[in-house]
Amino acid sequence: MCLAILPSRMLIRYLCLLSALFNKRKTNQEKYGMVAMKLDLFCLLQKEMILALGCTEPVALAYAGAVVKKHLGAEPEGMIIHCSPNIIKNVKSVIVPQTNGMKGIDVACITGACFGDAEKGLEVLSMMTKEQTALCASRAASIPCKIKVLKSKSALHFIVEGYYKNTHVSVEVKDEHTRIVRITRNNNIIFAEENDSPLQSSNDDVESYTVNDIIHFARHVDYEPLREQLSQSIDCNLEIAHEGLQKDYGINVGKTLLMTGDNNIRNLAKSYAAAASDARMSGCSLPVMINSGSGNQGITVSLPVIMYARHINATEDNLFRALILSNLIALYEKSFIGKLSAYCGVVCASSGAAAAITFLKGGNDYQIESAVINTLGTLSGIICDGAKPSCAAKIAGCVDTAFTCVEMALCHQRMSDGDGIVKNGLDKMALSVGNLACDGMRVTDQVILKIMLEQ
Repeated sequence: MCLAILPSRMLIRYLCLLSALFNKRKTNQEKYGMVAMKLDLFCLLQKEMILALGCTEPVALAYAGAVVKKHLGAEPEGMIIHCSPNIIKNVKSVIVPQTNGMKGIDVACITGACFGDAEKGLEVLSMMTKEQTALCASRAASIPCKIKVLKSKSALHFIVEGYYKNTHVSVEVKDEHTRIVRITRNNNIIFAEENDSPLQSSNDDVESYTVNDIIHFARHVDYEPLREQLSQSIDCNLEIAHEGLQKDYGINVGKTLLMTGDNNIRNLAKSYAAAASDARMSGCSLPVMINSGSGNQGITVSLPVIMYARHINATEDNLFRALILSNLIALYEKSFIGKLSAYCGVVCASSGAAAAITFLKGGNDYQIESAVINTLGTLSGIICDGAKPSCAAKIAGCVDTAFTCVEMALCHQRMSDGDGIVKNGLDKMALSVGNLACDGMRVTDQVILKIMLEQ
């Protein structure tokens, strides 16, 4: 087969399949060298850099609702939704897009089941008409919906059930926002994921590489097969930032920063990133290129980098490489944490932006690593108390810190091993942050949810 004639997305899928067959459960990088690493990291970026319309947790519920309708063959007459605590936390306070400002687990599932297009994935609600939007409130009021807490070891786990006459359909999603692991119809299994699927496992090996591997990949890889996604990341995330700066969304963090702050690149980067989050968390119908399953993280790994690149008139080549680096650093750190936790994911995303800005400033590998360590050492401890409009303020604060940490790194200032949770080298540091988020903050997560649900 001539790879050159394949469209870029088809090429990446072909490479992913090759990687799965060639690199199944590898135990060390040296066995396959740079070729295997390129395939793994290409696959990872293809898998994680996707467009999503709205906050990914309610949209994931809407997606499952649309799949329920597909197998019911009709809009459900009633629904039952079982959600892990982290899903409840991240859906409670955020507006479901295309619903005229409505919130809630029931709203997300019912809207998806009535008006969603399951083939669109995390853009499941993108094809809704104004007439359908106008019907959302009446559908939510007329379709009974029970919500139950799902006890699970997975932070991202939910089951959406729908009923129509004598037919019952259940759709279970686990670990990733659109990863359906089981579908049943009248208790008969019509789909069940194979746990040992090679294509699943081959994309999740980023933690088996080192930060130096990732930096080398970003500096030297032929990124042409990723051009479409990188371009979409720039275009879509800039578009929603402009939307957030032009209109009133949430608490207008981005607009406030732009109006009251200094006219410098640092403030501009904060303003654009915050404005994109302002719009996204408050029901804007524009999509975002996500990272680690999160639109806010996708915004944070991209917009500060894009704005800085424009500020210095960086070449397209350098911008694309910077975005690859930013995305991969965040994905690398999140591989030790998981998609959802009590640890704010924007911390990882802002450290990725710090790496990319250091790269654009001409920093060497050690300085890039130092910028990330400085950022993690400063920001680790910020909690995730659910998706909501005020996430924009956290983004602004994290981006501001990232700029400080970049300047520290370029002045050869680096937090030392033993300064709190800081470890010698980013690989060890990322593992420490993972332990903090997964083990240290487990009880914190429970307390956060308890506080959020108190009336």
